Amino acid sequence: MNSTIVAVPSNHPGGLDAPLGAHFGHCDLYTLVKIAEGKVLEVATLPNVPHQQGGCMAPVNHLAQNGVKVLIAGGMGMRPLMGFQQVGINVMHGGDAQTVGEAVEALLHGRLPQFSTEFTCGGGAH
Repeated sequence: MNSTIVAVPSNHPGGLDAPLGAHFGHCDLYTLVKIAEGKVLEVATLPNVPHQQGGCMAPVNHLAQNGVKVLIAGGMGMRPLMGFQQVGINVMHGGDAQTVGEAVEALLHGRLPQFSTEFTCGGGAH
């Protein structure tokens, strides 16, 4: 059984019931959800890194180093989106999900679109 680690920017305290963080690079923490065969296997949290350490690429590298393969986000600029693509993290648009659990369920049911330039926000929206 191959599993995938999904990261969702979250507000404290994290977990499936946590509200989604508005900006992936400035969120309180990430809720990491290990999924396989359409099911949630594990839920954990990962503190965010200070944004000034590496700018937009700090969270990209932080998530990649922690085994993340999918990120669910609401908006980001082109630089971090390209960074995620370079490190092999698939970025999905979180749509209208209000909680981490809703976003993960939407992902598991194929209802989240791939992040593309039409979803990116300009400048500091990461």
